[in-house]
Amino acid sequence: MFKYVLRRILEAIPTTLGILLITFLLFNVVIGDSPALTILGKGASEESIRAFNRQYGYDKPLIIGEDDFFDSQFFAFMKNVATGDLGYSAKMNEPVKDILKRGVGPSLSLTVPILVFGSVLALFFATLSAAYRGRAPDKIILFVSAVLMSVNYVVWVLLGQFFLAFKAEWFPIWGYGSVEYMILPVMIGVLSSLGMDVRFYRTAILDEIYKPYVLTARSKGLNRFTVMTRHVLRNALIPIVTYISLSIPYLFTGSLLLESFFGIPGLGSVSINAIHSADLAVVRAVVVLGALVYQVVNLVTDVLYAFLDPRVRIAK
Repeated sequence: MFKYVLRRILEAIPTTLGILLITFLLFNVVIGDSPALTILGKGASEESIRAFNRQYGYDKPLIIGEDDFFDSQFFAFMKNVATGDLGYSAKMNEPVKDILKRGVGPSLSLTVPILVFGSVLALFFATLSAAYRGRAPDKIILFVSAVLMSVNYVVWVLLGQFFLAFKAEWFPIWGYGSVEYMILPVMIGVLSSLGMDVRFYRTAILDEIYKPYVLTARSKGLNRFTVMTRHVLRNALIPIVTYISLSIPYLFTGSLLLESFFGIPGLGSVSINAIHSADLAVVRAVVVLGALVYQVVNLVTDVLYAFLDPRVRIAK
């Protein structure tokens, strides 16, 4: 197990370096030689542009230094990322990491409950549907799932805000101050993805139900609940874990629509504001954060594969 985890960590290193290199080149190609004109404006003087480039290191070579190999913008960028320095926002006049710190809490308070409650509910209904496949409970769950999948995400937001917040006055429409403000957006987030999640989980579970080991377990006299929970569900967890892991990076980068509609000051709102104000330091930091989180999640997912299925870690 230790060798497997170590191998996966070593394999993730070049991928992470490649992601950072692509991100660095992308932002430098898009913004040109220096973001000075974007920040200072097109009417900035040559002297102010040189001072800006010197202050933020944009006067150095792009990849390879002239006198010193490592004295370049790219290696400075790598060093800053490794030390947690994500740059300085000239628009907000403060370090980018402080801006992200303020946004992480609201984003996680919104997206974590959506992931937890949504996954638990979807797994419950999917297991129930698979256990009674072809019968009334299965048909009802599939019908409701299809209806949920057919309604656009924005429609759920507008319906929730109009009927539950505006008309019924059960929830606040806008703001972020207490748990009460998070209930409605969490409900909408869970509801909007529940149909798709249930159908995917149901398919993964049904792939296991018809395998020989399930028939053996039933022939030994085990009841349906024991077979589903102890045997079928565990073996179906690998595709389910993969499906859930794809959603985890968005926990940290925030939900753009929900945060925008409900006025939640998370990373989604930070990203939108940074794009509108051309604050490229913040945009780049959000992209790097999402990429690094995605790499970590992939690594943890592979370790979970090895824990759930021993065949993964002993495979050559």
